[in-house]
Order: sequence, then structure tokens, then C-alpha cells
Amino acid sequence: MDTIDQPILFVGGGNMAHAIISGAIRAKSIQKHAVAVIEPQTNRHELFDNAFASFDEAVGWLNSFEQPAVLALAVKPQMLQEASLPIRTSLNALSQTPLVLSILAGIKISQIESALSPVSHIIRVMPNTPAQIGQAMSAIAVSPDTFEEEIKLATKLFSSIGETINISEDLMDAFTAIAGSGPAYLFYLAEGMIDAARQLGFDKQQSQAIVRQTLVGSSMLLNQSPDLPRELRLRVTSKNGTTEAATNTLDESGVMDAIVRAIHAARHRGAELGKI
Repeated sequence: MDTIDQPILFVGGGNMAHAIISGAIRAKSIQKHAVAVIEPQTNRHELFDNAFASFDEAVGWLNSFEQPAVLALAVKPQMLQEASLPIRTSLNALSQTPLVLSILAGIKISQIESALSPVSHIIRVMPNTPAQIGQAMSAIAVSPDTFEEEIKLATKLFSSIGETINISEDLMDAFTAIAGSGPAYLFYLAEGMIDAARQLGFDKQQSQAIVRQTLVGSSMLLNQSPDLPRELRLRVTSKNGTTEAATNTLDESGVMDAIVRAIHAARHRGAELGKI
């Protein structure tokens, strides 16, 4: 994979920013000297090779590169206005207009344009937490004025931490509900399975080992098999067997419908975040 030669400045040095930067450096899609973060909490600066407390401090670093900068917005969605004010007031100090990448859930491209005007080249990306191990699923949506080279840059960066898919922006909240929140659904299932294992007599260590490997193996099978999840499930479900007893109980409790309703609720919340 070719190395991105533009400097990338993350506005926000939280867990996702750290996962993206660490993964991209491991994949050699970015170099340590060409990536930095703005993070007001100075106790997190030790996690990064280049860290600044404010955008003003970062301007000189950005202008030391010949290539135009990439600003990656990685703060909480409700902090957009607060974070964008110092950026907007300092944009004139940059030698070239930057490309903006945003991983803010629910925040539309038009809102970012308004907050950072006159920046117009904006790409929204929604990765998920398996980015920490290079197994993210990320969606990419672009503004109309975005150049093909800029789209390739975003794809290269996020492909270094997993898989990417290009979607229209109107599907971003739905993607966030499925993939962005998706890891939590699996972890929720794991919690229930571990609780059941403990109740059935296994100790804490045994319960953890059994459930973790069961979910890892099943996920790998799902990923590598050409068959649909339903087909894989039915193969495990013998007539009047133990699995059927379990899935019948799930069906009687309306679990499948609850999962669908949960994802709709997550999508609705994403839309609400965009109105903050």
C-alpha cells in the first residue's frame, strides 16, 4: 500500500483516533512524522508522536509540509461547534485549504461546511471499534465537490484498518446503527452467554474462554462461508434438538424483532445527534 504523503491532523485524540492512527502506521499507509492530534487533555499526549493542545499550536506543524493538510474531525458530535471555532479562525494561517474527514456520528456534511466555512471538500467516514485490531468496517460518503484523489486518500487511510464501503450520505445513520453500534450487539450477546455459563456451573475463566472462542469461531465461519446466516443457523439446528429448544425460546421472546427495533432506535438517535 502506498504511503499517504499529506499531513493528517486529528482534532480529538480519543480511542477511535488512536486506533485509526495506530492501525494506519502499522499498515504503513501513513508515517509517524506526518500525523498529529489536537487533544486538550495533555495526559493523552504520550499516546501520540505529535500532539498539540490547540489548533493554533498545530498550524506551524501543518505548514511545514508541502502537501495540503487533512483535518480529521474525531470529537464527540455535540462538540462540533466548540471544536470548529478555533479551526475556522485559524484557517487563513494555513498555506493551503485542507481536506476535512469527519467521523462524527450523525453530523451531516452540510453542518460541517457551515461550521468550517469556507472549507468545501468534506468526506464523512464511520468506522467501528474493531479498528483497534485492523478489522473495522467503515463507510465513506463524500461531498459533491470532493476530488477523486481525495476519495482515494480516505479509502487508503481507512482500508488500512479494515474494510470500506462507499455509500450515499442519506444511508450514513443507518450504517452507524448497524456497523458503528454493531460490535456492542455482539458484546451484549457475549454478556448473556457468559452469565448463563456461570449459572450452569462453569467458573469465570471457563465461561470467558468458552464464549469468546465460540463467538470468534462462529464469526470466522460466517465471514468465510458463502452461505447466508440463516442457512448456517439451520445446519446447527436439529429437529427437537438442543439448539432448536434455545432458538424457540428466543423466538417466543421476540428477540429477532427486538434486534431490528434496536437498530431502528440507533438510527433514530443518529438522526437526533445531527440536530444538536
